[in-house]
Amino acid sequence: MAYVGNPIDVIKKLYTDKQWDEIVLFCQNMLKADPKDMIALQNIAMASLNLGRLDQAISFCDKVLEINEFDEYATKNKILALEKLGKFDSVIEMCNKMLTQSPFNPWILNTKGLAYNEMQKHDSAIQYYDMALRIEPDNVTALLNKANTLLFLGKFADAIPLFDKAQQREKSSFAANAKSQAYQKLGKEDEAFLAAQGVLVSDIERYVEDAQEKKMKIFDYYCMIEYELMEKAKNQPKTEFKVELE
Repeated sequence: MAYVGNPIDVIKKLYTDKQWDEIVLFCQNMLKADPKDMIALQNIAMASLNLGRLDQAISFCDKVLEINEFDEYATKNKILALEKLGKFDSVIEMCNKMLTQSPFNPWILNTKGLAYNEMQKHDSAIQYYDMALRIEPDNVTALLNKANTLLFLGKFADAIPLFDKAQQREKSSFAANAKSQAYQKLGKEDEAFLAAQGVLVSDIERYVEDAQEKKMKIFDYYCMIEYELMEKAKNQPKTEFKVELE
């Protein structure tokens, strides 16, 4: 099919419609006119990645990197392709190169950490998650990556506060369930139940103490608190908004 118009607009439309094969064909025609057209090279690499043509995606990313060796978009696409191919040594090489230019980039640090996880080098992975967290203490990706690694290593008590912090920054059932799993591994069934409901650590400790004082099962105590909160919200007067007309 022949497309008329600004190439960027055409590619955007095809991208929205997820017509990856059409993007490849369109970009191939652009490259016939100019083999170094960066828009065409970037987008044919992206489309190839989405089609699962990983070696082809890497090849076009390399052509971009020959023109600009630190191009971030091409680097990320190449890394994604290498990850899918299980070439984690090559991922680390790419990350090392990018870190010479961007030593404080949390995405690169997280990516390098994940590659070390895949290579079963978990202590090295944690080091890179820690680096990312020193730069961005609230980086949810680094928090979850480190917490998952600690969970895998059986360091359940250390993983819990990281899952909790990630949950505070970005509400996530994954973080809540993983935190619950860590509590279960520690034999703390009451805490595990509350964590699975999305309760944060500070409230978990308070709920458990209060339930024990009242000699109630944690399930019954939690249901009572939830009921009281619902009743309180129901009985609050509704705010009326008045519009003043001049």
